[in-house]
Amino acid sequence: MWLIAFYVIFSENEIVFLVLIATLGIAGLWEYFRMIERSGLPCFKVFGIICGAACFVGSFFALRTNNQSSAYDFEMFVLLVFLFGVFARQMFRPTIKNTPLETMAYTLFGLLYVAWLFNFLTKIVYVIPRDPAGHTVGQFYVLYLVVVTKFADMGAYLVGSRIGRHPLMPHISPAKTWEGFAGSLVFAVLGSVVVVKVMPSQFAYLNLLHAIGLGMLLGIAAMVGDLGESIIKRSTGVKDSGAVLPGIGGMLDLIDSLLFTGPLLFFYLRFLTR
Repeated sequence: MWLIAFYVIFSENEIVFLVLIATLGIAGLWEYFRMIERSGLPCFKVFGIICGAACFVGSFFALRTNNQSSAYDFEMFVLLVFLFGVFARQMFRPTIKNTPLETMAYTLFGLLYVAWLFNFLTKIVYVIPRDPAGHTVGQFYVLYLVVVTKFADMGAYLVGSRIGRHPLMPHISPAKTWEGFAGSLVFAVLGSVVVVKVMPSQFAYLNLLHAIGLGMLLGIAAMVGDLGESIIKRSTGVKDSGAVLPGIGGMLDLIDSLLFTGPLLFFYLRFLTR
């Protein structure tokens, strides 16, 4: 998985990046809807996935032209089509108590939670100005995001599984501890500093102070993202979102932390590049 990530980042092939992000995002969205269906809750799975795919592809091509406003307008258009669509779909289904409202709410939440949040990884690529030769450099910040986020996940697991004694939020995830949370922050800061120091030319907007501060912020966001998916899994009665990745679970289990760290890094970089 790391080899794939490094290839996509250093190849500078924007279409390959789109394929990877869209594949992970759509797979995560599929797993979300499948968890909803398995728990007996209603949703418009196929329509939600189509709108999610349109969000990934349309935003990418709008951002690729360096037109940020067009990308945001396209997202709003997809959301508008989605809202019209779920209401139209519901008009042809029986209206039984709260079922129509639940169907539309669960479907809308899936689109926002997975597709909209994960699409910030594509936005990060284009929030950084291209180099004088016209090449994108924002993909290195996506690599930075993945490294820091996954270091946070690894720190939480390694420290929590060995010395964790004090439950963090037992009503959501009994296995997570305060010690694991501390380990997550330490590993996130460590990963952030190492990446910025090893590749200084690729991260011109980040100095050591930024690396430390961002590491802590992303470590906190990573834990929130992990706990957020735990709420969904506990509500739907499943242990993992899927079984595609042995030892990890499903695609949504893989990207859950990135759903919250991605938007945070995007707005941080947007502030720095103004």
